[in-house]
Parts: sequence; C-alpha cells; structure tokens
Amino acid sequence: MKKYFLLFTLFLLDIGLANAQIKEPVKFKTTFKSLSESEAEIVFTGSIDNGWHVYSTDLGDGGPISATFNVDKKSGIVPVGKLKAVGKEIAAFDKLFEMQVRYFEHTATFVQKVKLTGGAYTIEGYLEYGACDNESCLPPTEVPFKFKGATQASAVPATPSKEEDQPITTTPVETEQVEATPDSVNAAQTQVASGDLWKPVIDQLRNLGEAHSTEDMSWLYIFATGFLGGLIALFTPCVWPIIPMTVSFFLKRSKDKKKGIRDAWTYGASIVVIYVTLGLAITLIFGASALNALSTNAVFNILFFLMLVVFAASFFGAFEITLPSKWSTAVDSKAEATSGLLSIFLMAFTLSLVSFSCTGPIIGFLLVQVSTTGSVVAPAIGMLGFALALALPFTLFALFPSWLKSMPKSGGWMNIIKVTLGFLELAFALKFLSVADLAYGWGLLDRETFLALWIVIFALLGLYLLGKIKFAHDDDNDKVGVARFFMALISLAFALYMVPGLWGAPLKAVSAFAPPMKTQDFNLYTNEVHAKFDDYELGMAYARANHKPVMLDFTGYGCVNCRKMEASVWTDSKVSDLINTDYVLITLYVDNKTPLPEPIKITENGTERTLRTVGDKWSYLQRYKFGANAQPFYVLIDNNGEPLNKSYAYDEDIDKYIDFLQKGLENYKKRE
Repeated sequence: MKKYFLLFTLFLLDIGLANAQIKEPVKFKTTFKSLSESEAEIVFTGSIDNGWHVYSTDLGDGGPISATFNVDKKSGIVPVGKLKAVGKEIAAFDKLFEMQVRYFEHTATFVQKVKLTGGAYTIEGYLEYGACDNESCLPPTEVPFKFKGATQASAVPATPSKEEDQPITTTPVETEQVEATPDSVNAAQTQVASGDLWKPVIDQLRNLGEAHSTEDMSWLYIFATGFLGGLIALFTPCVWPIIPMTVSFFLKRSKDKKKGIRDAWTYGASIVVIYVTLGLAITLIFGASALNALSTNAVFNILFFLMLVVFAASFFGAFEITLPSKWSTAVDSKAEATSGLLSIFLMAFTLSLVSFSCTGPIIGFLLVQVSTTGSVVAPAIGMLGFALALALPFTLFALFPSWLKSMPKSGGWMNIIKVTLGFLELAFALKFLSVADLAYGWGLLDRETFLALWIVIFALLGLYLLGKIKFAHDDDNDKVGVARFFMALISLAFALYMVPGLWGAPLKAVSAFAPPMKTQDFNLYTNEVHAKFDDYELGMAYARANHKPVMLDFTGYGCVNCRKMEASVWTDSKVSDLINTDYVLITLYVDNKTPLPEPIKITENGTERTLRTVGDKWSYLQRYKFGANAQPFYVLIDNNGEPLNKSYAYDEDIDKYIDFLQKGLENYKKRE
C-alpha cells in the first residue's frame, strides 16, 4: 500500500513540475450590466493573488502595460468614453520607469460604458492588461468577451453569443491558463507552430531542472539586515553604556544567581517582543501594500530625506534628539512600582524609549527597505533580527558575568561610531531624495551629481576616521587605532571606486541606490549587450548557418526586472563576452504591438483565441514550446530548438548566470 501511495505522490509531483512555470495569478470574470433601455456596462472583475498587482488605465508611454478595452466586432452598440478603473487604486513612483504608476492588488475592476442604438446588438472584443510581482511580469494578457441581445421596453440582460445559456464568465486569462502540451494544439495552430523549431520541449526542461524562487532567501536577507542593524545599534552611546548597568542590576537584585539570570533572559525576550510587536503593528496599521506604496511615494521620500539629514546633523553634534523625558520617567517609575515579569518588561520598554535617538533612524531605514517586498510578515522578520541582536549581550553577559570585566568602556570610540553613522545617514538620505527628484522631474540629482556627492561624503568619512577632520565633541588627543585605520581605508577606497561612474561605468555595487543610467549626461561606457535578432525564425536560421547556440530572451518593454537583469548582470564583462561572442541572442518582446500581417486563430485548452500582434506570437511561443508565461525568461537552445540547460528567470547572481551560460555552451559542444 505504501508503495502505491509513493508512486501516486510522485505522479502528482511530476504533473506539478510540468506546469510549474505557467503562472495564473489573476482570474477575471466578465458581465454585461444593463443600466437602462439604451445604456449598459461591461464589467471586468479580477481576483489577484497575493504579491501580484494589475496595472490601471492610461499610464502613458514608456511605462508598464495599461489596461485597455478593445473591440473586434460591434453592431447596434457603441462604446461611450474610455475604460474606467474602479476600486482601491494604489499610486506609486516607479524608479525604473521614472514615472508615476497606478495599480491594483487583491482585486481589480474595470468598467466600460456602452450605448445601445436600438434593436439587436452584438459586441465582441477583449480587455488587455499587464500584471507583475516582485520577480516577474506576465505578457499583455487578454480577457475576451462576446455579448448579444436586443433592446426592449424593459431592459433585458445581454446573452452571450454561440449556444451558451449563461452570461459569459472568463476563467483565468487565457495566456495564463495554458497547459502547454502538444495535446492542447489543434490544426489551426500549424499557422504558427510549424516545424521542429516550435516543437514543445517542456519535458526536456523539466528533466534539466528549473530555476527556483528566491522568496525564502529574501526572508533570510531581511532577517540578516535587521540583525546587522541591531548590532550597529548596540555600539551607539544610547545602548552600550546601559548593558553593564542593566546586567549588574539583575544579578544583584536577587541573592539567587539563577533567578538573576532568568530575569536577564526575560529582559532580553521582552526586547524581542517589543520590537516584533512594533513591526506587526506597523503592518496591521498601514497594510503591506500601503507600506509598499508609501516607500515609493515621492512626498514620503522627501520627508524621510529630511528626517535622515536632521538625524545626521544630530550625530555630528549640532544638537541632541531625545523623546520627552516624562515618557521614559513615567515608564521607569512604573517599573519600580511593580514587581515580577511586568517590571522587567517595563524596564525593556524604557530602554526602547531612551535609545530612540540612536535606534530610530536605523529602524526607520530598515522598515522602509523591507516594505518594498509587499510581504505582510517582512517588517516583523526584520524587527525580529534587530531585536535579537539588541537583546543578545544582555543574556550573554548574564550567563557569563565575568565577561563584563573585559567589556570595553564607553568613551571616545562610541562618538566615532555615532559620527560615522551620521555620514552613512547623509549618504542614504540622498537615495530617498533621488526618488522624489525623479518623481517630480526636478533634475537636481542626475547620476553624476548623486555619485559626486557620495564620493565627497565617503572621502570625508575616510578623512574623519584618520583624524584629519574634527567635530566639536571629538577628543583632540584621540589616536587612530588599527580598526579605525582599516575603516578609513575602506571608505576612501569606496570613494575612489565610484569615480569612474562619473563617466558612465555601471558601478554594480551602488546600482540599487544611484539614479538610473538614463539620467547620465556623459557616458563613455560601451560594454553593452544588444540582440542580433528580434525574430525567432530569422535568428534561428542565422545560428544554424553559423553553427552557434542560441539564447532566447523573452522580455517586455514594461518588464521592470528585465531591465534590472540587463543593467546589473548583462553589463558584467564575462557575461557580455559570453553572450556577444558565443551565442546568437534573440530578444523577443511579448508586448510588441506591431500587428501581424493577418490575425492567427489558435486553440489552447479547448478555448479559441486570436494572435493579433507580434508580441502575441512570441508570448504564445514561450507558453507552447517552453511552458512558461512570465518574464524575464532566458533559455539556451541548439540549432534544432532543443534546450541546452535549464531555463533561467529573475536572479541577479552573476556567478549563477555565468554558470548557466557556460553549461549551455558545454552541452552544445558535446552535441556538435
């Protein structure tokens, strides 16, 4: 029995893997709603999976795919006005597109008003829209509709054409429902999928293995970022001096050493609870999607820029930022008046309030960064890492009290850390100003200006660490230690590293912070990758004649992560050399709106649909041949269209991408 169960489980797993790359994050239904004898509405209602969003209408050129209403045939009915988006629309500035975009999460509703001119009417067409998540985008997808009816004295709901009895309801958009197998193709598809070049290779790709999602790694990254922030906060003047006093208090308050250790553990756990609760509260108050929108909002970025500048000035010694003393005094007195676990918890809360001037900017920056993931638990995970690092010394020193004797005393070195944080906050403040600058089109912070300011900031930081620059609260007799010297060396080296960026060098280490390359006025960098072909058949013919393997790049004009891969991975000299020298690169835009010479009818999963544009054709090629429908999508094939390696999706790990290309090249040489 166990044997049969195992075989059945493996069978189900095999089926799941075969369709692992066909994503179905959006499900639409279409209804015809009569308003009066002469007016009606066609309503498209979509359900969107968590983490995905559907773009709204009229976003303008150069941006993501806007939702549009398209009519193929009509009689006795006329569309009135434009397609309208209804519901909770999120507006945010997209740094890659350099424009304000609008989109929906969880649910999306689009309404097109129509006028009935009298008598019988028929209308047939489709809704087209774009959808993306944090890693990939779908090609332009269509929701077809077909209604017919007649106007009467009393409004009668439209009935779908053909022989159906119920109003039409579209299931997940057809470009997302595909099970790209040979069984789903009929004779009509031979107009497109002709010859061996279009033969499905889904099984071969499955046997080679597919790229995995990086979601779990992103959570680990968020936790590690929070933990690092907590470690930095430990060495600030607001926290470090409190550690020995607090641990000594717990060990002395009771004659029972075990009880003192238990209280210290409870204190550390209370710190974790306080900060994790803060992370959860922020998510519950604002919501994951609102946090994501807020993090890219221009006004918010200006405010966060100003806040970081104020904190940096405080760290440089201009003034001291503290919360109202009555807050911490009230909590502290409450802790003394109570006993047991509550008093310990209130002491931990007092620490949180007292240390705000040092931990506030670190926590704020952490929450802004993790909010871009759109995950509900991301802020809590980040705060968990931060709190664990902050609570760690209290518990360790309670377990090993003798370590307190070797603990460095607070002094001038802590002021150095505080000033160093001031320089870093000033640098990161420019990142937030850059987002606002791009949103409003001020042109204040193009790439050269941004890099010039960063070069100056990190050069000054290096000089400060070497003792060449002094602030009012610095010790004039403070000598430069070995650790401080190496920190200065790193800072000065980083400043020099950014200098070539003034003339267009890609600077991958700062690509996530600096404005896009498009804002660069003077660019001498030429190490770019350009596709040899944008047509599949022509590119394959060239590759066969020149005996070279092919790299297919399924992309889109509105694909954010496609541009990220091209900017951060393709610019690597080894990657660009492999693609330009050893492969024939064929780039296929799935949102190319160039009309085909003639529309082509195909059938997928028993449903007929029409390929109208060049992008439709390439999107269908990706689904039918490779069983995938998201971009970016890279696949290496030989001259016969057979895969040379597993496919590759969005992952900015350059070493992985080089391995992906080299393994494909090795397999091609073996076959030759």
